[in-house]
Amino acid sequence: MDSPFILINLKTYKEGMGSNAHRIAAAAETVAKESGAVIGIAPTFTELHPMSYHYSIPVYAQHIDPIAPGAHTGHILPESVRSAGARGTLINHSERRLTLADIDACVQAARRLHLESVVCTNNDATSAAAAALGPDYVAIEPPELIGSGISVSKADPGIIERSVNAVRRANPNVKVLTGAGIQSGECVKIAIDLGTCGVLLASSVVKAEDPEAVLRDLVSLI
Repeated sequence: MDSPFILINLKTYKEGMGSNAHRIAAAAETVAKESGAVIGIAPTFTELHPMSYHYSIPVYAQHIDPIAPGAHTGHILPESVRSAGARGTLINHSERRLTLADIDACVQAARRLHLESVVCTNNDATSAAAAALGPDYVAIEPPELIGSGISVSKADPGIIERSVNAVRRANPNVKVLTGAGIQSGECVKIAIDLGTCGVLLASSVVKAEDPEAVLRDLVSLI
């Protein structure tokens, strides 16, 4: 089995910007080296380059747009994300939804640029549809639990199990992450026991007074 994967989305929280982002990245690097888990971060776009070049952990963009180089003011160009040093990108996060056609275009762009793609979904049906597009990961996150402090691993383990099975049927090469309310080592262990390879989370780490302590707890049972 591959090392468990924990991906921290810094969103646009003030606790995840500037020196705070560096504090979280340093904590992730330390705990990853100690535990053997893979811990990545998805910072704001302006932080992609410094995060990618100052830390050994994998760095992901929070979004890309399905565009080619040209006249697209204000859009996120996949080539720019790659050039900044990112290893991969989130696609279709619940806070940045895309059409199925745009998700497909983004996955194809990521593949062409050798960026890992993490397509976010909200149920088992959309997980199957996303897996059919051939991303590297599908991340199942029930939107009603995001930021709630209620872990999907405990509140609705069935959706994880159904999504894992749906993804495997659609494309067995696609890995599954889960998120929404993940906050402890027990949440992570349940998610992995249900067939995922890790978790996507945000506030429980980003808003923590001691991110390193939270990360140590998250990897404590795997």
